[in-house]
Amino acid sequence: MSGPTKKDYQRRLDAMSGIFSDILENAQGKIAGQGRCPYRSAADICTAKFGCANRENPRDTGAEPICAHDGTLDFRTAWETKPESYARTKEKIAQAKEHSEKARERGQADRRAGMEGQRVEHANLFDMADTAGLRLASSCGRYGDCHECIVTVTKGTEALAPRTEAEAFLTENYRLACQADVIDSSVEVTFEPLIRSPRILESQLAKDVPLMPAIQRRGNDVMRDGAKIDRYRGHVYGLAIDLGTTTVAANLFDLETGSAIATAAFENPQRFGGSDVMHRISYDGGPHGGELNKVIINALNREIAALCENYGFQRREIYEVVVAGNSTMRDMFFKGDVQPIGQRPYKSPIELAFLAGERDSTALVAQARKLGLRTHPKCLVHGLPLIASHVGGDAAASLLALDISPDDDEVTMLVDMGTNTEIVLAGRGRLMVASCPAGPAFEGGLVRHGMASYEGAIEAVSEAVSETSEGYCCNTIGDVAPVGLCGSGLIDILAVLRRTGRMNEKGALVREKGQRNREIVIAAAQGITISGQDISHLAQAKAASNAGQGILMSRFGVGVDEISRLYLAGGFASHVDVANAVEIGLLAPVAPDRVIKAGNTSLQGVSEALLNLDRRQHLEQLVRRAEHVELESEANFFDIFVEACFFKPMPVST
Repeated sequence: MSGPTKKDYQRRLDAMSGIFSDILENAQGKIAGQGRCPYRSAADICTAKFGCANRENPRDTGAEPICAHDGTLDFRTAWETKPESYARTKEKIAQAKEHSEKARERGQADRRAGMEGQRVEHANLFDMADTAGLRLASSCGRYGDCHECIVTVTKGTEALAPRTEAEAFLTENYRLACQADVIDSSVEVTFEPLIRSPRILESQLAKDVPLMPAIQRRGNDVMRDGAKIDRYRGHVYGLAIDLGTTTVAANLFDLETGSAIATAAFENPQRFGGSDVMHRISYDGGPHGGELNKVIINALNREIAALCENYGFQRREIYEVVVAGNSTMRDMFFKGDVQPIGQRPYKSPIELAFLAGERDSTALVAQARKLGLRTHPKCLVHGLPLIASHVGGDAAASLLALDISPDDDEVTMLVDMGTNTEIVLAGRGRLMVASCPAGPAFEGGLVRHGMASYEGAIEAVSEAVSETSEGYCCNTIGDVAPVGLCGSGLIDILAVLRRTGRMNEKGALVREKGQRNREIVIAAAQGITISGQDISHLAQAKAASNAGQGILMSRFGVGVDEISRLYLAGGFASHVDVANAVEIGLLAPVAPDRVIKAGNTSLQGVSEALLNLDRRQHLEQLVRRAEHVELESEANFFDIFVEACFFKPMPVST
């Protein structure tokens, strides 16, 4: 008996298209007019014969599926990945047929409809990833709607077709893998996914926190504020998220026991909009506003789905989410207007409303479903309060994690290194904060061979083992061949260049005999170098942190010797060689025995806020006592910044 023919396949495709067209007509005609899903019975039973994201199958075998929405949900989201493109969905169905015809004409098989035909190897970058076993995200069936498969093309961009309409929001060498067709197979193309999993930085200061969550179980009921929000399904989970500019990390907790179930981390996919907050603010104010929110929500939903699969629970068993992030990242996550943060007085509209007496807190609360997070329909998302200007909820979370208090007799300093470095001084009745726009140089941006802390990153560099040795001794993450330089490795090479006299304190490389280019080879076999231009970017990033620490100590009225504890927080800060950082002027010369590498204090603090309502309330009171110092308001700020660009230790006294 012969198998299906091309015509059979085409008939099946036409039938499927008709079904989806009917669904969309129902959604458009009945829901818009009646506000109720036409497939939901009076007894809240789902009668649909197709898959629906709002359907809940009871654990009791044989029971009818329940419609789980709360009566206000836009039902169209159950049938399409991208609700905002609803008006174009019917057109896309028609385009799918046309796409199949064109694919056959080109000799390509349509992988969605199962069409026969001669397929050209590596039709696009997604095909290349499939062949290489590289897993890329896609929840839209590779139509270019979800924008999850963004990749960075590192070589061979000339072999790719021009950007499609679906890629219009991307710039530079970013592409959607499913849309970037390969038109010249003779050219080598290399690329890497925008979303990768970095080395997870767990807090070294994890401590026992009394369990007092907002969500509690009473018998077979799940309760919030004395009201039932669900029946008990087997788990009561909560999610704590540290929304960093470069890296996003999350802890999944059992809210019945307080135990941590899992930790997840991935590179913030918003990088295509800029590597620092100012560039992302500018991008979000342009023609593609909303894209940055979309990609981070999609990325988190994918992580939630992975956690559900790996740990055997349903997404509807997540009842509360708490988020910490700087002012821009947090407000963008909550679909807020971030444009005011990018211009004087550099404050969130939420902070401005608070200062005007129109709000009683800078914290935010929203329903997860309205943000697009796939958790329980009645899950609430809490954004930790901002402190001031660019000093946001991530810095506030660090205060909580480290138990920093203005009422201590001793002076404590916190330096949270990142693209936006936060500095805190507390004690003697004061709590002073400042933010330093350090930029992405120490986190993989602007430096030619710079990268984040992934496998293959050079994380430590030392001088050659003997005078006759060439090059440098390098240690990489994962003990594999070098791929690039991460933050701690960059600090080391700068210190080594100063000690060996190959770079002066102004950051200029000393040109050696026979040397044409001002470039130092770090790993010859892999072609990894550092140039004068790289060092210039690093000098400016270092200067921002240097100037911030110096100005804050001066305003506070303390010298280095009066600081009892210096906490280093953030990604690469936990792996940095403190002596080298002091030598190049990145850190204040606090005595080594007073320096504590604190780990991811933001993730620790936001986790405490999830587990304990008293800690959350304590944080609200604490941030109100903070004095914000605008560094640029310092009379001689420009002179201080220029001096801070020099690669030399900071002065001991202020």
